[in-house]
Amino acid sequence: MPAETADLFRDHRKLLLRIRAGWTPPNRRHPPALGLVTRMTTTLVALVAVGAGLDFFLAGLYTPFVVVMTLAALLIAGVLAKPRPDAEAERRQVVERHVYDSARRFEGRYVLREDLDESARRLMARAQAAVDAVMESHVNAGGLLDDVRNAVMLPAQEWEIARLLAKLSALRSGHREVVSEGVTPEVAAVAEPLAQVLDSSERAVVARVEALERYAGHVAEAERAYHARDQIARLSAQLPRYEELLAESGADDSAVPELSRLSEDADRLEQALRDSVTSAHEAFRHLQG
Repeated sequence: MPAETADLFRDHRKLLLRIRAGWTPPNRRHPPALGLVTRMTTTLVALVAVGAGLDFFLAGLYTPFVVVMTLAALLIAGVLAKPRPDAEAERRQVVERHVYDSARRFEGRYVLREDLDESARRLMARAQAAVDAVMESHVNAGGLLDDVRNAVMLPAQEWEIARLLAKLSALRSGHREVVSEGVTPEVAAVAEPLAQVLDSSERAVVARVEALERYAGHVAEAERAYHARDQIARLSAQLPRYEELLAESGADDSAVPELSRLSEDADRLEQALRDSVTSAHEAFRHLQG
């Protein structure tokens, strides 16, 4: 589904639950509220008062003029300051209708937290943490990984895990409900293999999550090497200034060899980064399998 629809669903999760429970938005718009008529009437009265006030002013009746104009000003201020509940209600109805239509359009293509039991929620949290770690890494943003494939494959993996966990949770809930009622040996003979199917399916989903976590672990290693390489490079860029300071100060030059090893450290980190990225690519290929 489009990203804006996903954001809409995240912002209105409780409304989605109501929709699933059978709620539907009103089929017709509410007519203009009485408040709109009141506002128009008040505005008209204020304009009439202004006209009367001008007549008083021209007639030299200043006290009535002040009273009438004050009243008109209060009426106008009240109209401007008073909120429009009818407009707010209309905006809310528009949003609710949009969520409802989107929920029907993308039915079966989203999973809510309430669709998952406690075990499934923990697995989903692990999968999302792994995906986020990869997508938010500097090595991914810098193109050292296959950022395009990550942007396609990782959300697809996340969705597949969520879909399987939702189905597993629903079946597991139904299974527990039946078994909790007490079963005869005949029913137990049927229920036990089905329970094994549920356990086997959960292990398969766990394997998917662990594959994501292994990939995220390799990316984390590459991320550490990436940052270390950057820090060494920044220090190395300042090496001539350090050497200049030593020469000018006449200090002990025993630190020079240590400083010179910065370039060697940078080379080692560069190799470590390449190795980490290679390992991450291998893990990604395994994830696809």
